[in-house]
Amino acid sequence: MKFITYLSDYIIPFLFFYIVGMGLLSKTSVYDEFIKGAKDGFKVVLDIMPTLIGLMVATGILRASGALDLLSDAIKPLTNLLHFPSELLPLVLVKMFSSSAANSLLLDIFKEFGPDSYIGRLASIIMSSTETIFYTMAVYFMAAGVKKSRYTLAGALTATLSSVIAGIFTARLLF
Repeated sequence: MKFITYLSDYIIPFLFFYIVGMGLLSKTSVYDEFIKGAKDGFKVVLDIMPTLIGLMVATGILRASGALDLLSDAIKPLTNLLHFPSELLPLVLVKMFSSSAANSLLLDIFKEFGPDSYIGRLASIIMSSTETIFYTMAVYFMAAGVKKSRYTLAGALTATLSSVIAGIFTARLLF
C-alpha cells in the first residue's frame, strides 16, 4: 500500500518533466504547443457549454421533482440485495450522461453522508472509474463521422457495470 502512495505522489511531476524533456529533446517549443492546446481546449469548452448547461438543468429538474429519489426508492430492494447503496443509483445513472451534473450529485452525497463515509468513498470510486457514455459517444462519433455504433453502447454499459461492481469490492476491501 505504501508503494501506491509513493507512486501517486510522484507520477504527476514525473509526467510533467517527461513531457517537457521529450519536447526539448525533439526541439519542439513546448510552451507554444501548450498555448495552442489551451486555445483549442477553450474553443471546445465554448462549443459544449450549452449542452453541459442543459444537462445540469435537466438533472436539477429531475432531482427537484423527486424523480431520481422515486427511482432510487423503487429499486432499493434490488440494490440492497446487491449490497449497493441505493443513494448512489442517481449518481451512476447521471454519470452516463454528464460528468458535470454527476459532480453536483457527488457534492450532495458528500454533504449528506460525508466524504469519508463508506457511501462517500464508494461514490468517489464510481465517479473516477466510469465514463460519460452517451455524451462521449455523441461527440466522438460525430467528430469521426461514425454512422453505426454497433456494439459500442453494449460494451460501454458493460464496462460501466463492471466498474461499479469493482468499485463496490474495492470500497469493501479498503474501507
